[in-house]
Amino acid sequence: MKLGVLTVALSDLPLKEACEFLAERGVQTVEIGCGGFPGKAHCDAAALLADEKKRESFISTIKGCGLEISALSAHGNMVHPDPAVAKAYDDDFTNAILLAEKLGVPVVNTFSGCPGGSPQDKTPNWVTCPWPDDFSNILDYQWNEVLVPYWKKKVAFAKEHGVSKIALELHPGFCVYNTRSLLRLREAVGPEIGANFDPSHLIWQGMDPVAAIRELGRAGAIFHFHAKDTKVDSINVAVNGVLDTQHYSEELTRSWIFRTIGYGNGEAYWKDIISELRKAGYDYAVSIEHEDGLMSGKEGLEKAISFLKNILIYEDRGSMYWA
Repeated sequence: MKLGVLTVALSDLPLKEACEFLAERGVQTVEIGCGGFPGKAHCDAAALLADEKKRESFISTIKGCGLEISALSAHGNMVHPDPAVAKAYDDDFTNAILLAEKLGVPVVNTFSGCPGGSPQDKTPNWVTCPWPDDFSNILDYQWNEVLVPYWKKKVAFAKEHGVSKIALELHPGFCVYNTRSLLRLREAVGPEIGANFDPSHLIWQGMDPVAAIRELGRAGAIFHFHAKDTKVDSINVAVNGVLDTQHYSEELTRSWIFRTIGYGNGEAYWKDIISELRKAGYDYAVSIEHEDGLMSGKEGLEKAISFLKNILIYEDRGSMYWA
């Protein structure tokens, strides 16, 4: 496995300074945001595609610090019911695929997206229950008329450009948010669809990341991994449940908040996750994503890097000399 970081937390630094900061602390890979929600602070894919010299400078900056790119990330809602919004996200995602082809990056990360509830809707509609029947009808429309057709077309485009791993982050608010929905889309579209596995979005839903890794690992569907934690407030959950629409800044009253790894769950918990990844055959980047409102990006990354160094399994298994 390789110790990685999503550089968005260092967006206030130029790419070179961000890479130097990470390399000095033992990071091996970087995940680069190039559009959509992650922004373009370190990578404007359209600009790099249009200028070979800029592209060469970009990659030499990263390689010059001894780093490699684990993935390009352009998380967005490409099936948004507002055509203008959908197009903007889709353009960023398309450029990410084209840039990945140019740079030889094997993985592009994004979200599945969430359509409206009907062709007349103007905003996304995330369904959380099957009844009344209106909700089941919405799901039928979203999956069969929008989501699956979009991803069949996009996967075909990615394959034409040498990208065979599109890693979807399982995230509530989008159609793919848990193990079953990821595997459903993968079955409908093809093995090019996999997971950018982020435990933080599963923990607050009540899922066990180890069990989910085991299920997705059987299908060979884990393409990338985010190291991010969640702290569940058992008292607030007991009162209000886990569906919480308060702003993330309401740390005292929310049912859960995102934390730097180690601050939501302990070392033993994360050792189990890393060990399960090894059993699933995953031997790629463990990419730290900082979204902890209680500490700065730099401090959060430094604490996460230090925490992971003692937990990651870096070397090949070797032979079982004792067996």
